[in-house]
Amino acid sequence: MVNVAEPAAAPVVLIGPMGAGKSTVGKRVARRLGVPFTDTDRVIVREHGPIPAIFAGRGEPAFRQLEAEAVRKALATGGVIAVGGGAVTHAATRDALTGARIVLLTVSPEAVAERINGSDRPLLASGGIDAWQTIMDERAATYAALAHTVVDTSRRPMSHVVDDVLRWLQSAH
Repeated sequence: MVNVAEPAAAPVVLIGPMGAGKSTVGKRVARRLGVPFTDTDRVIVREHGPIPAIFAGRGEPAFRQLEAEAVRKALATGGVIAVGGGAVTHAATRDALTGARIVLLTVSPEAVAERINGSDRPLLASGGIDAWQTIMDERAATYAALAHTVVDTSRRPMSHVVDDVLRWLQSAH
C-alpha cells in the first residue's frame, strides 16, 4: 500500500451530519494510518465546556467561532480530523478546509435515528429525527460541494467504512 500518511500529506477531514460516525471512523482511520486524530467537538468541550451549555449561554454564532478556531488548530496538527456536523456552515471553517482531503460520511434517517436517540445534541433538543432531517437538508449542498469522496455508513460495519476511506486515500494519492 502506498504510504498515505507521510508528514507532507494533507489532513483528512471527515464531514457529514450528526450521527454519521465521523468520530468512530476518524479514530480508526488515524490508527490505521499511524497519524494523530482530532475530534474538534471534543477539543471544544475540553477547552470551553459542554456544547449544549455553549449554545444555551452564548448562542450558535459564538459556538461556530470556537469551532472554526478548533478546526484551524487541528488542520495545523494534521492527521485525521472529525468536525462537528455544522462546522461547514461557518465560512471561516470552509475556507480553512482548502487543501484538506475531505470525506463526506452519509447516513440514512432510519440508521441515524437509532444512533442519536437520547442524545443531548442541542440542535435536536426539540425535534428529534425531523430536526435532524431538516438540518441535513439545509447542509446537504454544502457537504456535497466540499466533499472529495462520499462514504455511506448507514447499515455497514464501521470496519468496511474505514476500508473504503483508506482505499480512497490510496487511490487519490
